[in-house]
Amino acid sequence: MELHWIWEWVGYAASIVVAVSLMMADIKKLRWWNLLGAALFVIYGWAIGAYPVMLVNAFIVVIDIYYLLKLYRHEAEEAS
Repeated sequence: MELHWIWEWVGYAASIVVAVSLMMADIKKLRWWNLLGAALFVIYGWAIGAYPVMLVNAFIVVIDIYYLLKLYRHEAEEAS
């Protein structure tokens, strides 16, 4: 299998994961799945030299991490 096909499948996987994330009712699950999809798109964008794809998804990864940290902090504050 050529390397080109591997990266194409990474792109397909990223698309599927992002689509699945958008079907989540639980915001925490949505953020985790979206984080995974965006991270795959970062790898895909880097691998094929699509830097706009890589950069916007890197930004989405940062946003997802920010909101996940915020969610977990809020849960910890409620528990104590």
